[in-house]
Amino acid sequence: MADFGRELLACAVDGAGAGRSTGAHDPLRHVADLPARPGRPASWPTWADPEVVQAFVDRGVRTPWSHQLTAADLAHSGRHVVISTGTASGKSLAYQLPILTALKQDPRARALYLSPTKALGHDQLRAAIALTEAVPALRTVAPTAYDGDSPTEVRRFARERSRWIFSNPDMIHLSLLRNHARWAVFLRHLRYLVVDECHYYRGIFGSNVAMVLRRLLRLCARYSSGSGPTVILASATTAEPGATASRLIGQTVAEVTEDGSPHGARTVALWEPALLDDLIGENGAPVRRSAGAEAARVMGDLVAEGARTLTFVRSRRGAELTALGARARLEERAPQLVDTVASYRAGYLAEDRRALERALADGRLRGLATTNALELGVDIAGLDAVVLAGFPGSVTSFWQQAGRAGRRGQSALIVLIARDDPLDTYLVHHPSALLDRPIEQVVIDPTNPHVLGPQLLCAAVEMPLTEAEVRLWDAEAVVAALVDDGLLRRRPGGYFPAPGIDPHPAVDIRGGSGEQIAILEADTGRMLGSTSAGRAPASVHPGAVYLHQGETYVVDSLDLEAGVAFVHAEDPGYATFARELTDIAVTGEGERKTVGAVTIGLVPVSVTNTVIGYLRRRLSGEVLDFIELDMPSRTLDTMAVMCTVTPEALDDNGIDARRIPGALHAAEHSAIGLLPLVASCDRGDIGGLSTAIGPVDGLPTIFVYDGYPGGAGFAERGFRAMHTWWSATAAAIEACECRSGCPSCVQSPKCGNANDPLDKSGAVTVLRLVLRELAGR
Repeated sequence: MADFGRELLACAVDGAGAGRSTGAHDPLRHVADLPARPGRPASWPTWADPEVVQAFVDRGVRTPWSHQLTAADLAHSGRHVVISTGTASGKSLAYQLPILTALKQDPRARALYLSPTKALGHDQLRAAIALTEAVPALRTVAPTAYDGDSPTEVRRFARERSRWIFSNPDMIHLSLLRNHARWAVFLRHLRYLVVDECHYYRGIFGSNVAMVLRRLLRLCARYSSGSGPTVILASATTAEPGATASRLIGQTVAEVTEDGSPHGARTVALWEPALLDDLIGENGAPVRRSAGAEAARVMGDLVAEGARTLTFVRSRRGAELTALGARARLEERAPQLVDTVASYRAGYLAEDRRALERALADGRLRGLATTNALELGVDIAGLDAVVLAGFPGSVTSFWQQAGRAGRRGQSALIVLIARDDPLDTYLVHHPSALLDRPIEQVVIDPTNPHVLGPQLLCAAVEMPLTEAEVRLWDAEAVVAALVDDGLLRRRPGGYFPAPGIDPHPAVDIRGGSGEQIAILEADTGRMLGSTSAGRAPASVHPGAVYLHQGETYVVDSLDLEAGVAFVHAEDPGYATFARELTDIAVTGEGERKTVGAVTIGLVPVSVTNTVIGYLRRRLSGEVLDFIELDMPSRTLDTMAVMCTVTPEALDDNGIDARRIPGALHAAEHSAIGLLPLVASCDRGDIGGLSTAIGPVDGLPTIFVYDGYPGGAGFAERGFRAMHTWWSATAAAIEACECRSGCPSCVQSPKCGNANDPLDKSGAVTVLRLVLRELAGR
């Protein structure tokens, strides 16, 4: 069955020759054939309502798989449960079966479904509507969406009439919990709470969601006199899903991890674009064909061969460019298929997203370039291939995206195309680190005071905090600070908010600034999309190239106070990349360890960041110039991994004073790129700085820090796994075929110093020196 995937791969490789430079090597670094897996069917449980069972049978589900039955049994018995199995394993049935049975047996029962993306929520809503319409007694359930796209009248209907609501944590925080008295009937009778794709809730977002769920459950307990809903969580395959789910809801959760569903054979190809002979990048570095351009060509070739293909890219801009590139490829090979390729990403208007989902589902679209907006759960059957333009940041996400192909048991092709990033370089040259590596554990920290403080204030506004709750949430110090600030008042009945406080709108649970920047077309006033205020200086600064549904715009102005960026339609023939300047100060002792000439630490820091300009680069990778900007600075108090090395030890290893800045700088860039190998983060979640004269005793120092106030747990995970992290960093640099450094190993597109100085060999020397010292050799 792997022959089909091999055939598709051969077509992609055959087409690669035209895109490679003269004499370039084969782009394939590794090919693995993963065998098919048979399913383990089970019998329908005796407690399941016969009409509900018949509705599933009529939809083609003859019997449940073993993991579906186990999870559904636990939920029906009142146990909180997380089901953690592969993509397309049918996790939805595990919660649909007990929910539909409860809704039929108890006309007052309610259910709430939460998902991290609107696309997934609407997909599950469509399935719920079909199931309830198939059972006459359930036709009054009226499954309804309650999200940011829902009109006012639909929201009112959901609150007053629907017994099964489909929403997201953002709406629960901003609307339901804030106005819980209006939801009293729903909360009193809530039987099941579904938290879908719960592995997505990590870092600051996950920490905030954990507190939102705990706030929801405490209100349910109040309205139902102590008996809250049963929580059913669904997750991709992760390490210790039960422990992660328990941290999310603050209660014990059983786990189901044995996947009983069948899976077709898959061919996994690891692909590294070749270095180009005729282009020179920044500071004379070689230029590699971009992962997006390579992915566009591969997708075009696969669509031309008749393969329905989904291509994942790392950014909104990348989704647009990849779709344009694939369409251009099809103009050459199969012009009749040009209109069957499109792009999909967050930020589109709701009606645009729905139309694209329908077109992909019914086959009118044959190729779609997307951000991770389509990584989660949306049931897209019949896909033949998945192309990943760059490693998505975690092994969990890799398999989640890869699993979008072959969703009905057929064989499929998965192609990972390395982008200019040290982690991608490492993985394509060390395939076992990806294909044989244990899945990561999700990182969340609900006790982060920057998360806990605002969340506790919201909880107190909803219902006074009790002493027991403060102790349960390890929040004594944070509550004391809120009392000192006059935001909370201690009374015999608990902690009450100061009069007139409404903290909910100011709390952005996804970790942004809490404000959105509207992107408007200057001539017409038409709203094209939006971005967070925190990301705006780097993404919609004056002069930035902004893409929307295949159309190219240039930003005229950005007004952070007014919350608006104006753009005009123009295709300048280049892309823009913001450059940022960073300064750092250590603000506390933290946790430190000194071994010989090396000290490593997990320390609190204050980071000052300023966007100083942007690089203009042709789509081929050729650098045009650098444009300076005058943008406001931002200060971030967070946690960082710190590593200092004495100048004497560096000199003894051949790194004299002149080479120290370049060696540290190159090591820092690559270490930032490799941290996602040991922590469930994206490169955009973290930052770094290196200096020959550091803030601690004037020693040469490397910092890698969390990009969120108070930290998100990523730096700590790196600190705990320093040997694995820095060993892989050194290996990634050594694996790169360039001579003196390039974006695939030590250059960074965000570097405020224009990637100068960089010392590739010096970076390896520094990393190996630190590893030897820490090992006591």
